[in-house]
Amino acid sequence: MGSPVVDADFFVRAGGEETFRTLVARFYEGVATDPVLRPLYPEEDLGPAADRLSLFLIQYWGGPGTYSEHRGHPRLRMRHAPFVIGEAERDAWLAHMRVALDSLTLDTEVHDRIWAYLQMAAESMRNSLS
Repeated sequence: MGSPVVDADFFVRAGGEETFRTLVARFYEGVATDPVLRPLYPEEDLGPAADRLSLFLIQYWGGPGTYSEHRGHPRLRMRHAPFVIGEAERDAWLAHMRVALDSLTLDTEVHDRIWAYLQMAAESMRNSLS
């Protein structure tokens, strides 16, 4: 899940770094006031979390490997293990991502591939049956 599955062409078709930074910024606008998700972000300022997610998505979708250069292998399940992530957390995360993704002007194929990945990623981060 942490290794890029697409090439630079997809990254360009998606709109490059700007698209993924905008997606993440809009996502965190929702997270900032979400009673389910906000407690999962221990930092007072969501900026560092937003930057990490932006860099990860940029790399995953075929952009520069800055995330790995700074943080090493993504190890997403390990990094999320300290937090209880059940159905409510997954659903809230997906709801904010859906709003953010749908706010972008993307080619349907690009939109659908990103959405499918986000659904898979959110489910794979679940570590609680609640």
